[in-house]
Amino acid sequence: MCEAMVRRWLAVAAVGMALAAPAQARTLTARVQRVTTPVATLQDVRVALEWPAQADAGALRLQAARLDAPDLGYRLSALDWRCTLTRVERGWRCEGPVRSRQGQARLMLFFDEARTQATLARGATRIALDRNAAVPDLTRIDLTAVPLTWAQALLAQAWDDGRLGAGAFDARLQVLAPARGPLRVRGPLTLRGSAFDTPDGTVAGQNLVARLDLDLAFDAQDTARVAGTLQGGELLFGNAYLAPQGPVRVEVQAEGRDGTWRVPRFLWRQDGVLAAQGSGAFDATGTLRDLTLEARSGDLAALQAGYLSGWLGIAGLGELRSRGALDLALRLRDGVLESAEARVHAATLDDPKGRFAFDRLDGRIAYSAHAPVDSALRWQGGRLYGLGFGAAELPLRSGDGVLRLREPVRLPMLGGRVGFDSFELRPPQRGQGLDVRFGLSLDGLEVAELSKTLGWPAFGGELSGRIPRAHYANDRLDFDGGLTMAVFDGRVRVTSLAMERPFGTAPTLSADIELDGLDLHALTGVFDFGSITGRLDGRIAGLRLVDWTPVAFDARLATRRVPGVKQRISQRAVQSISSVGDASLVTTLQGQLIQLFDDFGYRRIGLSCRLVDEVCEMDGLGSAGAGFIIVEGAGVPRLTVIGFNRRVDWPTLVERLAAVGQGDVSPVVE
Repeated sequence: MCEAMVRRWLAVAAVGMALAAPAQARTLTARVQRVTTPVATLQDVRVALEWPAQADAGALRLQAARLDAPDLGYRLSALDWRCTLTRVERGWRCEGPVRSRQGQARLMLFFDEARTQATLARGATRIALDRNAAVPDLTRIDLTAVPLTWAQALLAQAWDDGRLGAGAFDARLQVLAPARGPLRVRGPLTLRGSAFDTPDGTVAGQNLVARLDLDLAFDAQDTARVAGTLQGGELLFGNAYLAPQGPVRVEVQAEGRDGTWRVPRFLWRQDGVLAAQGSGAFDATGTLRDLTLEARSGDLAALQAGYLSGWLGIAGLGELRSRGALDLALRLRDGVLESAEARVHAATLDDPKGRFAFDRLDGRIAYSAHAPVDSALRWQGGRLYGLGFGAAELPLRSGDGVLRLREPVRLPMLGGRVGFDSFELRPPQRGQGLDVRFGLSLDGLEVAELSKTLGWPAFGGELSGRIPRAHYANDRLDFDGGLTMAVFDGRVRVTSLAMERPFGTAPTLSADIELDGLDLHALTGVFDFGSITGRLDGRIAGLRLVDWTPVAFDARLATRRVPGVKQRISQRAVQSISSVGDASLVTTLQGQLIQLFDDFGYRRIGLSCRLVDEVCEMDGLGSAGAGFIIVEGAGVPRLTVIGFNRRVDWPTLVERLAAVGQGDVSPVVE
């Protein structure tokens, strides 16, 4: 039974009752199995109209077991509406409360031969409907202060995983529901403080304020066009966090079929910050499969704050300071990056944590998965962990999915040269993360300048070496080969070098270090330690630094006798060793005589520390009763330094080393 027949029945029944014998009330009931409208269908409808004698109005009750609006996604059960029916001009008006298992509100209905109007209100929320019999396929709906969650069922028609949250919206919509053709919804929409997300939290929005024009069609192929202005809020798409400060012009056209979506056009424009446009496609899982993008930013600082903080935060670069301009173009096909090009204009990058900086970056980086393409990037200077480097240009070539150097590059640093002998970069694709490989060489870097930059004591010498292959993947950097420093007339060699999260939070470094023939007189002369002559060998195995603080190592240091090299140790050095090693002095002379000598001969010096869980397990040249020998004396007076505490708290040991540097030590003589 159609909507027009129901309206006609109500009108005829009301007129008939009003003209009936005035002496008694009249009650009229009807039961309709099914009522169909272009928007919704009512099942098992029961209508009861009671018109008291001599009354100008009657009491109407309409019940329905179920109301279904499948195109809009709504289903209500146990619907019950009670209202007062009155004659108004040439039509009828009925208003009263309506209840269902899903909630309750107040409903007003007006109808005549030409029009049907309805208003549903609950608190500040208002939904008004207007239909004209002359245009039966068109329904106009005005919505005011409607909770966003009320649109959940409609959203589910196009996006199964989308969940609406806080916020409200206003809209003036036209709903076209022709007998043959798709359901179409169009009109302006205003969002206020709105939120949405997905069950896995990878897509979300919060505090959204927007004015949009909608044009949606639901059929075998759904289509959507959304255009307008986003005026505030935050958006999350995977690792992309967007929080633009200022109005943004947006436009999206989309076509969906069987859970997949094609986006023939999208536009995003925030004046002075970002202008982006392109097209794309998503598969049934919501994964981006195809993308064509062209973008430009004239303000890298604003771009970073509004659009890049998510990616930079994951890389540990959330506080990066940037200036300049950027052009970007890329093409993704079937989930694989086919081409990308970035043009940088007078850009500056500065990490406040001092890890790196680049001054005046200019040039172009081009990537290709197929045909070769050349590009180049230049800078005027920069810093790496506080170490300055000079101007350079990177000549680049890309093809077959790899970005590489066309030729080796040398750049000045610390009075010498740092060379990149090779460089290859593969971007993330097909489930594989970023993969970077390079070869590095150091030639004649001045250790004195390095020490000054890092705030170390004034070491001398040069740093040279070659790392034929370094590999960065899964946020870990591994080095083949090693580095050698020529310092204190000896050699320091670093091997097994690796870094985890090199530019992220709490970077971790691991390495093995070998000391070969260091001149102790030159070494101790750098520190306020006292004087020792001789040669020192040693090894620091399994060194591990977390955020540049030692957390584990196994260090063993020992002197080596070299013909023609004296082995003497000053009283000041004896005091320093005994203080650091929690040791005491043993001499063949009386303890009071120790103060009469400036230095002593020794046969051997040895000390070891194995750091585990902030405890240093100490040892020396060998056992001495309950202790261990640190200095084995020679000659007269014959002095021996013995340590007694084999387990020393690491922070305490660091404090002792600091005290040695300040001269705040004194020996214990036995």
